[in-house]
Amino acid sequence: MTFRHKLEKRIATTQSNLCVGLDIRADKAGEEMKQMMIRVIEETLPYAAAFKPNSAYFEALGWQGMRVLAQALKVIPKEIPIVFDVKRGDIGETQGYYAKAAFEEFGVDAVTLNPYMGRDTLEPFLKYADKGLYLLGVTSNKGAADIELQKVGDRHVYEIVADMTQASPQVGLVIGLTNAASDVLARTPDVPLLIPGLGAQGGDLAALKGTGRNAPLLINVSRGILYQDDGKTYAERAKHWQDSIREALV
Repeated sequence: MTFRHKLEKRIATTQSNLCVGLDIRADKAGEEMKQMMIRVIEETLPYAAAFKPNSAYFEALGWQGMRVLAQALKVIPKEIPIVFDVKRGDIGETQGYYAKAAFEEFGVDAVTLNPYMGRDTLEPFLKYADKGLYLLGVTSNKGAADIELQKVGDRHVYEIVADMTQASPQVGLVIGLTNAASDVLARTPDVPLLIPGLGAQGGDLAALKGTGRNAPLLINVSRGILYQDDGKTYAERAKHWQDSIREALV
């Protein structure tokens, strides 16, 4: 089963487009960190279309952090897609090893990639034909204006990146909700989108209303589920975001 098929099936089963971001902020890797991850995963399972661990939070804790990540990911049922947020972008030989690490060692279903070194940097990942790729299109940070939203001739840089999605139906884009103005979405092809920026980053779900897209959407929430001093459980927060996203996409 391809990543896209797996994702579409999961969205249909849960009636959810929520991607739960596993951005665990910990001072050290150990049992406490692992148990928090497992608790988040188990509580949010009914509401999650996918899970997205950001590699940086685990890499920062050395091999112990990566071991915790590998152990916790095994708790996620096989029918739920895992998007590995690594934003890799390097020459082909190096990319081949990044692809092997993500798809063979960690066994994830999709990755985020930085495409700014060119199309050939995607090829080692495209060799895994059943896996998914999300290229950085318009990210959720202010710096998106420095490169991604600039024009080259009469086209924006992110539109040039979007052309690379034609390499495979498994290739989609990262479009940050904080920068997803109506004209950005109108210029973005109907490919799978990974949409960060909701929750703590202040993205507005109204930007998604009436877009009429058919390719699967994943709207990521990390801190809005993991780190809120509101007395609610992870499950309650996930249910809130699932409902909010569903309402916005009508």
